[in-house]
Amino acid sequence: MGHLLNVNCWGYINSYGIFQAYYQETLNLPASTVSWTGSVQIFFLMFIGAFSGRALDAGFYRHTLIAGCFLQLLGIFSVSFATQYWQIFLSQGICQGLGTGLIFCPTISLVSTYFQRRRMFAISLVACGGGTGGIIFPLLAQKLLPRIGFPWTIRIMGFVVLFNVIMVITLARTRLPPRPSGPFLEKAAFKEMPYLLYTIGTFFVLWPVYYAYGYINIFATSIIHTTSSTSLTILLIFNAVGIPGRIIPALLADRIIGPLNTFILLSIICAFLIYVWLAVSSFGGLVTFVVIYGFMNAGVQAIFLGSVSSLTKDLSKMGTRVGMVLSVVAFACFTGGPIAGALIDRMGGEFVGVCIFGGTCMALGSTILIGARVSETGWIWGRKV
Repeated sequence: MGHLLNVNCWGYINSYGIFQAYYQETLNLPASTVSWTGSVQIFFLMFIGAFSGRALDAGFYRHTLIAGCFLQLLGIFSVSFATQYWQIFLSQGICQGLGTGLIFCPTISLVSTYFQRRRMFAISLVACGGGTGGIIFPLLAQKLLPRIGFPWTIRIMGFVVLFNVIMVITLARTRLPPRPSGPFLEKAAFKEMPYLLYTIGTFFVLWPVYYAYGYINIFATSIIHTTSSTSLTILLIFNAVGIPGRIIPALLADRIIGPLNTFILLSIICAFLIYVWLAVSSFGGLVTFVVIYGFMNAGVQAIFLGSVSSLTKDLSKMGTRVGMVLSVVAFACFTGGPIAGALIDRMGGEFVGVCIFGGTCMALGSTILIGARVSETGWIWGRKV
């Protein structure tokens, strides 16, 4: 159930490169302007988590699930009729964003309550929905856009989402009894140094994580000079390697070094890889980079929420605590894409500024996460600090 729902949430969002390139070309808009739609969508997905997560704890999961799925479908089908950018922004950015915000956080939290020993592996299988959707939607666009045009391509994507919605609503079940009382925000959590440092570190780590999905295919066409069809293949590969990229780190986390240590390790590697992006200048180099970075980047996305569960002892507060982290990092995801677009526009289409900004944010966030790990146990990777 969680996997199918994530196809509709992150699978659709991870395919935003399709829309970024199409809107820039057909509406003749700068990259920074178009990126606001994708960023607003991610912002609402995460920010509303503080409220929708608490709804799970209070016993209102199915209510938020049905409302969120309705808004998702409304936004997708509305885009198919849009002719101006403000209509696209309202439909895809705000309406879809609100819908995904209502359903994503409580679903991840719900899955967490069903597992303890293999929790990271279970969450990673749910997170793989982002990779599955990231294959399905770019493939649909690649095959259908030249044949039937943009409006009907979007409607067919909407019917795929509708099928998943029917399956999700049929399968969804909660496990724990409701916790009717309790605040939307647990302020005491931020007095715990590991949780506070984790939240701050995750903010910096996630600042550059999602803009690659919007710009990697544009990098292929503008810097490597591939065709539009080939650039969609690059986006498809980037999403496809994210499936093992979500599963393998989760197995590593469950069986060997733990969720937070795995999150730190992946963040450090991603920081290095974003700097390496500066050196990519050929098609072969781009494919190699996309395979390696797509794998590691997907691992960061899958692990960061599971790491919250390792810092939460009371499972009845899982939805609230996960939601608070999502609400904070929402502001990083909200500004990451537009900052990247502004840097690209300012530098005449070059990606140098994007790589320096992303790598530096990742490196800083990794350092703060190490502080969270040390403050939690005094140990990191088996060594006393």
